[in-house]
Amino acid sequence: MLTLVPSKDIRTIAVEVNGKVRKEDMEKLDKVIQEKFEEDGKFNVYAVVYDFDGAAFKAVAEEVKIDIKRWSQYGKLAVVSDNKGLKGLTEASGYLPGVKTKHFSLEEMEEAWGWIQA
Repeated sequence: MLTLVPSKDIRTIAVEVNGKVRKEDMEKLDKVIQEKFEEDGKFNVYAVVYDFDGAAFKAVAEEVKIDIKRWSQYGKLAVVSDNKGLKGLTEASGYLPGVKTKHFSLEEMEEAWGWIQA
């Protein structure tokens, strides 16, 4: 489940992931992005991943649609997790044009906020 949580930065959407991400979760996230940043506003994502069971196929398809539609709006993506697999995915996504990504351990939450706000 993907849950929106209070953000420490007006330009950053903060989420927590615990378990499986569903299509409905991604639709809710897209709606928040659309309402808060409209069509051309830059934003960051701060994601704390406690437990990741993967994503349902429909959620993955919805995420791809969101990413394509909003790619030019992404600024930074901070992934906070002790999951080694997510660290590799985060580093790989850093090669996508225009988006800065960085992985942090759960012990580095404050450092992640500092990086995303810099």
